[in-house]
Amino acid sequence: MASMEENFPRGGIQKKPAEGKTPKPKLERDNLFDVCCLYIHSLLFFPLSQVLSEGMLLLGCIKEVSDYELAISLPNGLSGFVPVTQISDAYSKLLTKQVAQGELLEELNSLPDMYSPGTLVRCIVTSIEKSADGRRSVKLSIDPKKVNKGLSSTALAAGMLLSGSVLSVEDHGYLIDIGVTGTHAFLPHQKAKNYIKAVKKGPDLKIGQNLNCLIVEVKNEGRVVCLSIDRSEVAASVASERQNWALSNLLPGLVVKARVQKVAPLGMKLTFLSYFTGIVDFMHMDPEKSMSYSPDQVVRRACVLSVHPTSRAVRLTLRPPFLHPGGAPRQLPGQRMGAVLEEATVKAFYKQFGAVFELDDGTLAFARLKHLSKTRKSFKPGAFKEGCKHKCRIIDYSLMDEMCIVSLKHQIIEARFLQYQDIHTGDVVQGKVLSLKPIGMQVKVADGIRGLVPSLHLSDVILKQPEKKYNIGDEVKCRVLECNPGGKKLILTLKKSLVQSKLPVLSSYEDAKPGLITHGFVVCAREFGCIVKFYNDVKGLVPKNELGSDPISCPDKVFYEGQVLKVMVLKCEPQQERLLLSFRLSSKPGPEDKWKCTPKEKQEIVDVKILKKKDNGLEVSILEDEDNVVAWIPMLHLSDFVATSKLLWHCLQEGDVLPRVMYLSISQESRVSILSRKSAVISAVQEEQVVRSFSEIQPDILLTGYVRNVMPFGVFVEFPFGVTGLAPKVSMSDKFVTDTKDHFVVGQTVIAKVMSTDEEKQRVLLNLKVSECSSGDSAAESFALLNQYFKELKEIRDLLRRGDPSICELVPGKGVHLVVQDVREDGSALFSGSSVTGLTVTATRYHLGGEGLSFKRKAIVLHVDALTSEVYVSLREELLKQRPKRVKNSQHSAVVQHITEHFAIVSLLETGQLAAVPIACHFNDTFRFDSEKLGVGQTISITLKAVKENDHGVLPAVQGPAKKNVFVRVRNESETALEEMLPAVKHSLSLGDVVTGTVKSVKPTHVTVAIDDKLTGSIHASRILDEVPLGSFPTSTLKAGQKVTARVIGGRDVNTHRWGDLYMYNVLKNWLEVEVGPDIRGRVPHLLLSLNTKVLKHPEKSFKNGQAISATVTGTDATETNLCLSLTGIQSLEQDTISVGMITKVTLHIGLTIALPGGKTGKVSIFHLSDTYTEDPLGKFKVGKIVRCYILSNENGKIQLSLRQSRLNPKVNSKVEDIEIVSIKDVKKGQLVRGYVKSVTPSGVFFGREKHIELSLLPEDTGMPSVLPESLGLPQYGAEEEKKEPDDEEKREEPKLKTKRRRGNSESGQVWCLPFLSPPILLFQLKKQTKKEKELEKQKKEKELCRVEAALMDPSRQPQSADDFDRLVLGSPNSSILWLQYMAFHLQATEVEKARAVAERALKTISFREEQEKLNVWVALLNLENMYGTEETLMKVFERAVQYNEPLKVFQHLCDIYATSEKYKQAEELYHTMLKRFRQDKSVWLKYASFLLKQGQTEATHRLLERALKALSTKEHLDVISRFAQLEFHSGDTEHAKALFESTLSSYPKRTDIWSIYMDIMIKHGSQKEVRDIFERVIHLSLAPKKMKFFFKRYLDYEKKFGTAESVLGVKRAALEYVETKSSLADT
Repeated sequence: MASMEENFPRGGIQKKPAEGKTPKPKLERDNLFDVCCLYIHSLLFFPLSQVLSEGMLLLGCIKEVSDYELAISLPNGLSGFVPVTQISDAYSKLLTKQVAQGELLEELNSLPDMYSPGTLVRCIVTSIEKSADGRRSVKLSIDPKKVNKGLSSTALAAGMLLSGSVLSVEDHGYLIDIGVTGTHAFLPHQKAKNYIKAVKKGPDLKIGQNLNCLIVEVKNEGRVVCLSIDRSEVAASVASERQNWALSNLLPGLVVKARVQKVAPLGMKLTFLSYFTGIVDFMHMDPEKSMSYSPDQVVRRACVLSVHPTSRAVRLTLRPPFLHPGGAPRQLPGQRMGAVLEEATVKAFYKQFGAVFELDDGTLAFARLKHLSKTRKSFKPGAFKEGCKHKCRIIDYSLMDEMCIVSLKHQIIEARFLQYQDIHTGDVVQGKVLSLKPIGMQVKVADGIRGLVPSLHLSDVILKQPEKKYNIGDEVKCRVLECNPGGKKLILTLKKSLVQSKLPVLSSYEDAKPGLITHGFVVCAREFGCIVKFYNDVKGLVPKNELGSDPISCPDKVFYEGQVLKVMVLKCEPQQERLLLSFRLSSKPGPEDKWKCTPKEKQEIVDVKILKKKDNGLEVSILEDEDNVVAWIPMLHLSDFVATSKLLWHCLQEGDVLPRVMYLSISQESRVSILSRKSAVISAVQEEQVVRSFSEIQPDILLTGYVRNVMPFGVFVEFPFGVTGLAPKVSMSDKFVTDTKDHFVVGQTVIAKVMSTDEEKQRVLLNLKVSECSSGDSAAESFALLNQYFKELKEIRDLLRRGDPSICELVPGKGVHLVVQDVREDGSALFSGSSVTGLTVTATRYHLGGEGLSFKRKAIVLHVDALTSEVYVSLREELLKQRPKRVKNSQHSAVVQHITEHFAIVSLLETGQLAAVPIACHFNDTFRFDSEKLGVGQTISITLKAVKENDHGVLPAVQGPAKKNVFVRVRNESETALEEMLPAVKHSLSLGDVVTGTVKSVKPTHVTVAIDDKLTGSIHASRILDEVPLGSFPTSTLKAGQKVTARVIGGRDVNTHRWGDLYMYNVLKNWLEVEVGPDIRGRVPHLLLSLNTKVLKHPEKSFKNGQAISATVTGTDATETNLCLSLTGIQSLEQDTISVGMITKVTLHIGLTIALPGGKTGKVSIFHLSDTYTEDPLGKFKVGKIVRCYILSNENGKIQLSLRQSRLNPKVNSKVEDIEIVSIKDVKKGQLVRGYVKSVTPSGVFFGREKHIELSLLPEDTGMPSVLPESLGLPQYGAEEEKKEPDDEEKREEPKLKTKRRRGNSESGQVWCLPFLSPPILLFQLKKQTKKEKELEKQKKEKELCRVEAALMDPSRQPQSADDFDRLVLGSPNSSILWLQYMAFHLQATEVEKARAVAERALKTISFREEQEKLNVWVALLNLENMYGTEETLMKVFERAVQYNEPLKVFQHLCDIYATSEKYKQAEELYHTMLKRFRQDKSVWLKYASFLLKQGQTEATHRLLERALKALSTKEHLDVISRFAQLEFHSGDTEHAKALFESTLSSYPKRTDIWSIYMDIMIKHGSQKEVRDIFERVIHLSLAPKKMKFFFKRYLDYEKKFGTAESVLGVKRAALEYVETKSSLADT
């Protein structure tokens, strides 16, 4: 019977036992236990591993948590894993979003942030996979939708305990996903705070966090439930009969009251919840009462462990930690895992399962059958009697069973490694090759332990084809490079040099002690050195100088990646993870050992002896030191001044002794002591203004140091004792820094202010701004710098005396007799003399004076540069006649005579005496803009600091307070002429010379001529022809290579002036650039190019480069460097003249603003734009358009213009529809005129203010239809009115009124008024009426009133005004038809705003119960916005409509609106939104399909059907396929529609409704043959007689209508055969 039921399943659903009724015995027999009592001991207690199947619900405990999965411990020693995608739907969506965006989401938390080992979770088995070696992988899910799939909203009851997952975080709590469709679960903050404190995973619950939830309250028939996760409430919950639990929805983790039914050796059978039965296996008995249970004994608490999906077999546990929900099982102490126990006593033996042992600490352990012996054959049951003792090893711990799992196998007991924790870095292990991949080789070290050998580590050399050396299954000997038990990551190496190394293993930075020698492998070789790696990812740097005893220029060519080498540790900083290494393993004491003997701690100033001079410094030995320690002084550390450092290095010789040298630091590369002779640095150390370590640095302290490196982003400054800081670009100077190299150079002494420090990264930020680092007394600081400079210069002079005493005698201010040797091209002269032998003596052009050069001259020395052996002298008269007479601290004016790098030589104006002025006021003051630099000949104010000259022959001085107010010397005429007459190339040409040359190149504005090999000249286009024809191109008359004769008219230095192409028209600046001569340029503004508007529109077409033009000079521009020119003469802009202009502004309802030639602007009124009235007078005018305009007036700078053609072209006799009205005389009575509304007031409509003219708009006056819209609400009167105004002229006008009000200036200022006198409308003043006339008028009014009232009472009368509609909607406020007619009435008059207002009134007025009526108004409003509004207004109305109506209906209506208005793209986007929002509603899919088919997108419809079937429930599929097929028949692919029907009917042949639909459609669209085929198939089906009768009748009707008598007879015969067949079957 069971097999038959499986093959031919019965319909219907399982019935649940009614509440309160005694369950029938039949249901109890369906349970596992009473299938057959004979097999109770064998079947009942199968281990869980044998009955584990997909869909099984289990209680598990989290064992390990990683980023991508949870490892779960299951009962009976089983284990499984939960992938990160099986946590919950909300968590999976966040994961998908993060992958799509490619960036981390704040709301997405990792699994370790949400889950902790030891937590109990309900899970369901999703799949079980078996590997080749027989191991099973159990994949689980804790998604509430899968775990709680047996629950429905009606089954929920208060007190139930179930799994939930956090869906979202709200203001007052959390939305919880409990996996029950149609139910919303809410967890208040109050019920969650105790749990949050206990788990210590943050201040809030996180999305995806799994919770054990207790239902506190159920509302709205299970649609809303309130939850609690409070630990005390959850722990006290017990499942009861009142909670509607059934076998179909029973959950693991429920605590129940139970009664013992049977007790067996392997466990016992319990009954619970009245009629459920379950089993407790031996591993889950209460350890304290395991042998004391008896039938019918009440068990106070038992916990459901698992529920089988098909047999519904329930397993329970009686272990105490599970009997209170929310509890956690005991953990195994870490040191017990892998422990070997010499004696474990057998407690019990179960021949199908294994044995239970009691361990040395009294705890129980379980050994599976396969772990009791090496093989099944060698197993001896007799050895496992109770009390027997065995040696075993703990191999695992089952959290769910609270038991150790042990093994008695010898190879496991003796195994070296059991888990990743047993493996340590540096261990040598044996392994078996599992696979070879591009990233490396996978090796099996032990059961469950695998490692990776990266491709770099497969051998001592790089293997290109490792598969030739290694095969899968090979035994290999490896060494552990890195082991991470948490991530189960094991990295191994097969390099023999490392595997066989006997040197210490370097696995942490703390182990790296200086002097340690070990093996490492190269991972990177670059120009700076090699990076070497060790175990546990420890790596260090071998600098270039430590790569070998000989220097290696290209390390990447000597060393290769993966090379194993011996290295020695030089220095290690564990906190920063910095490691300095060396390949030089020599044990001889290095320079650093020698330095230890020197008194560096005392910081004594020592003297040194120069051993060797090198390009970048001096190698010295420290005197007074027994060991003669060798040290190094970099060249830039010889002085505070960079220039002096180079000079001093040049003067020193090997063997010289240098006094006062200080220890600075030890070189990281060469380990040699570095010394410094910078006096500022030495002074700072002596005064203790220095820091010896990073910890001593405080913000805002000033430190003296030197520039170590200059980078584009800032300057690195080093201080004594090796402390380094960075001055960012913004903190380098008070001036703007464009290039850091312009401000500082390497080796320069600086004073820095500490801005901030970063202890973690050991970084210091500095400030080098003079304003921050200076003491404030710039004069004193600059004078100190000057003194220090001259002090060092004196030392240099003393060194020079021993080599060349003559240069030391030359000091500034000394007179020497010289002989002129040569005059250079720049005007400077070279001299020689007996006192200056071997030196280069120079005088600049300025210092030669204004007189001619004689053969012998006396000169004054200004400066001596010993480094280049140059002497700078002056022959100026005021310097040769010095009158020494000075007083200290007196201020004087002085002239700058010579400038050096650090100071300037100046001469006092009164006496000519020389003084030295420092250029910089501070060490950091290094940069000056060109405008700030001193120039020779400049007069400055100075303050003398000494009475007499120093050893260098100058008076020390500083710049005075007038330093900034400098003035530049005015050059003499002779000097200017001299400059012009000294060209770049020496030649004998002079002004006026006639020369012959060859044309080299021809450009539009000039011609280049070669006079000889070295000399070139230029002929400007204006110098080629005597008479230039206008429009011609002068340069085109010459050709390259042509011989020409020219006259020299001037010269230029070709290095400073370049002839280039000149584009005549500058498009960006709107002017024409012209050259009058080589040095005279001019500009022609755009509007002065021509009076022809065509030329002005495209000036580049009319004016070409090099073209000759004639222009009128109108002045110069603002900079007075260019002429202002005009090609149209001087523009006067007088009244009644015509000019050209460019529109600069278009003002709505007002007119235009036009730019005129000469920088003037004018205005054009809206009335002067055209001779003819137009609806949009400004439409054809755009900014930038060139127009001709007529000047109406030019008074007080205000220019009024006109663009009327009658003004611009008076000779053209074209018809003027609306004549120009200049004065009131142009208006006549009865004349029809048109104009623009200026304003609307209660008294009338005004058109233009001096004279007053009344107008009429009445159709009987104008002879045209009324222009006043009905929406104005003006009563219609047909009465004739008369008009009489004795004082003014009268006229009538019919202006075309616009719906918008317009303002504008009338032609002559008069105001035209259309009065609104109501009621009646009195357009004209009435004459005095007689008594009889008044009576007649009264009667007439009464008759009119009666007529109006009667019309209003007529029920068939159609509403004609807004008042009519107001009366109607007042009577029927809920009628949407009336409201829609009211809206249509306003839309006919294009009054969109009023129509909107009516719709809003309707929505407020219609009763909330009339949903359809309201929806009609919403749809009308959507239609209105679609036609007259913007996309934005439509969306706002749509969003409101969705809030107030059923959303699906609103979506569908908007789709229809889009489709009707042919906005297909918007419709498609909206359909996509609907498919996401209403995916469970088949009408949406069908509507979209209909839309696609109407667009002809047949393929898209096919794809849509596939999507629909995936989204909709199975029971909807048949109807959806049928409806899709019908749509295809009407609008799409007929063949595909037939195929859909055929495939459906083949699956469901007895669905008569589908057959009927198919028949109806085929009768309409198919051929008669196809229809008859369908009928034939149907009448041969095996259906109920009643249904068969229906189909036979339809077949007969069809044949009667479309067939012949013979075909009708055929149907009848078939029906008779069917009846006979049925009768014979019945008889049988």
